[in-house]
Amino acid sequence: METSAPSSSVWFTESGGARLAVRDWLLPNAPRSAPASDPTSASARGIVLVVHGLGEHSGRYDRLAAQLVSAGFCMRAYDQYGHGQSDGPRGGMDHAKRFTVDLAHVLNQTISGLSSDLPLILLGHSFGGLVAAYFIAEKRASVQALVLSSPALDPGLSAVQKALVSTLPHVVPNLRVNNGLQLEYLSHDASVIEAYRADPLVHAKVSARLARFIADAGPATVAKAAQWTVPTLLMWAGQDRLVAPAGSRAFAASAPAAVVRSREFGDLYHEIFNEQHADPVFAELLGWLDERFPGAQS
Repeated sequence: METSAPSSSVWFTESGGARLAVRDWLLPNAPRSAPASDPTSASARGIVLVVHGLGEHSGRYDRLAAQLVSAGFCMRAYDQYGHGQSDGPRGGMDHAKRFTVDLAHVLNQTISGLSSDLPLILLGHSFGGLVAAYFIAEKRASVQALVLSSPALDPGLSAVQKALVSTLPHVVPNLRVNNGLQLEYLSHDASVIEAYRADPLVHAKVSARLARFIADAGPATVAKAAQWTVPTLLMWAGQDRLVAPAGSRAFAASAPAAVVRSREFGDLYHEIFNEQHADPVFAELLGWLDERFPGAQS
C-alpha cells in the first residue's frame, strides 16, 4: 500500500494581508499547470480541503493524500496562519476570526477555480477539526460534506488553566508559551514521532488569544450539534491524550444520526491517519466517501 503521495505543489495566497502556503495533490492524469488554476481533472470524484492541527503543517498529510488520490479524489491543504510556511508568529493569532477568515478565503478561492461542478469535502484534524467544525457551525460557507479527525472540541482544561485562559488574552493576547503537547502520544508508530520532532516546520508554541479561541470554540460547536445539517463523518481516537475524546463523544451524542456518522477507534492515539494500524480508519473514510460520492474509482 502506498503511504505517501508522489508529488505536490506549493503556492501562496493572500488572506487579510497574510501569505498562506497552499499545497495540491493531483490525480496522476491531471495537468500540472499554474498552481492557481483548476487543481482537478475530468476524472476526479471531488476535492478534499484539509485543515491541519496545532503546531504542524500541510506537508504532513502525504499519507492521507495518497489514499484519497488513489480513490479518485484530489486534495488541497494549506498552512494555517502562524504555521508551516505561512506568515505570522509561530502559534500566533492576530485577531479573533483569523482562522475562519483564512479558511473561507482558501475555500472560496478553491471553489472559484474549479472548472467543473465537483463536490468539495472539508476535512479537519485536531485543532484544524475545531476550526472546520466551528466554521460550519457559524455557517460561514457551504460544503458538500465534512470529515473530522480527533477534533479539539473539548480542550480538557483544568480549573487553573481555565482561569488563565479567561484572563491572559485580555492582558497579553500575544504571549506565546509551549503548547504542552505530549508527542509520545501522537501515534504508536515511533517513526511518526521521530519525523515530527525532526521537522523544521513544526513548532510548539501557542498564544493566549489562540488558547482562548480553542477554549471557546469547542463548547460553542458542541452546543450546535443537535441542529447539524452538513453530512459529517466524525472519527476520533479512544486513547487520545492530546485532545479530550469527551468533546467528540458529546458532539456525537447530540448530533442527528442521519447527518453525522460517528466512530471511535478505541485503541488508537491522536493522529489516527498516521497510526501503525490505520487501515480501519482509511476504510471508514473511503467507504463513507464512496457512499456519498460514488464514482468509477471506489
